[in-house]
Amino acid sequence: MSEPIRLKTPLTEEDVLKLKIGDSVLLTGKIYTARDAAHKRLFDLAEKGEPLPLDLKGQIIYYAGPAPAKPGYVIGPAGPTTSGRCDPYTPKLLEIGLKGMIGKGVRSKEVKDAMQKYKAVYFAATGGAAALIAKNIKAVKVVAYEDLGAEAIRELEVEDFPLIVANDAYGGDLYEEGMKKYRRE
Repeated sequence: MSEPIRLKTPLTEEDVLKLKIGDSVLLTGKIYTARDAAHKRLFDLAEKGEPLPLDLKGQIIYYAGPAPAKPGYVIGPAGPTTSGRCDPYTPKLLEIGLKGMIGKGVRSKEVKDAMQKYKAVYFAATGGAAALIAKNIKAVKVVAYEDLGAEAIRELEVEDFPLIVANDAYGGDLYEEGMKKYRRE
């Protein structure tokens, strides 16, 4: 297995274009949590041409709603949620500059097409390892939609956050490739 690719946020198009499905990535920098309720709000603002509460250009959204932190911890368990919930809103966010997403599960054809068109990447985070993942999060602050509680948009400062490229900007799909490999003909 090859060495992980080290990336820093925000991502550039050049960063995205060097990634291929199956690549192991260690991500450092700022990422933002947002689930479907926050996505709908961002989408509605973008559709109206109104300013968003954060600049998405080059940014990565992590589909997570972290649990409250225990005393002495920065954040509680912060595992990925199912990405498909955000698919109706994702192409618009990619159009306005989002470069990466982190979650679990397959993406729709519309999202995969938009990733190719706007040169973006989808990373898979390990589901079921929420407490372990949280150890790579060094700082947290709510940046928008505090009324959504756990689903508020949070800025996370991450260090060596472990990811796998699940969908690349070339149309590659790790989930499809995995199924083909084991499908009985």
